[in-house]
Amino acid sequence: MPAPGLFIFSGLPASGKTPLAQRLATDLKAVHLRIDTIEQALRDLCDFQVEGEGYRLAYRIAADNLRLGLDVVADSCNPIELTRREWESVAQTEGAEFVNIEVVCSDSAEHRRRFEGRANSIPNLKLPTWDEVLAREYHSWSVPRIKIDTAGSSPETSYRDLRVLLNDR
Repeated sequence: MPAPGLFIFSGLPASGKTPLAQRLATDLKAVHLRIDTIEQALRDLCDFQVEGEGYRLAYRIAADNLRLGLDVVADSCNPIELTRREWESVAQTEGAEFVNIEVVCSDSAEHRRRFEGRANSIPNLKLPTWDEVLAREYHSWSVPRIKIDTAGSSPETSYRDLRVLLNDR
């Protein structure tokens, strides 16, 4: 039986990562962990300022599912080196394979249009402003990853490109 996989999606809001992550999770019949959902649930249920708690809770849920032999798709901005390494550590601890997937939209005008036109699918979630997206701390990558640029591509084309790159690795 092959080892389960942890697919670690990263990217700015409205880059296209969530539709790709959801489609991959559906096709693989994998667990989909969306940090926005987890963090908003913590705010709603526990009534406190969420910082790193959402990621730490997601790591535990991911580990539980990897231990069961299930693939996990982690969907978050994952903007800093620390969280990227922590996701990898979860996979390594559980004997799972992992792949980092960075989703970008290199056309800033298209990215902004997507951002301003997107619907909020998580009740009570306060979306950031465009200026907050632009000012977000986002570390450059120091490890190999699959990089998908969704600018000028349909979601179907971006997903097809992702699957080709996943199969080639």
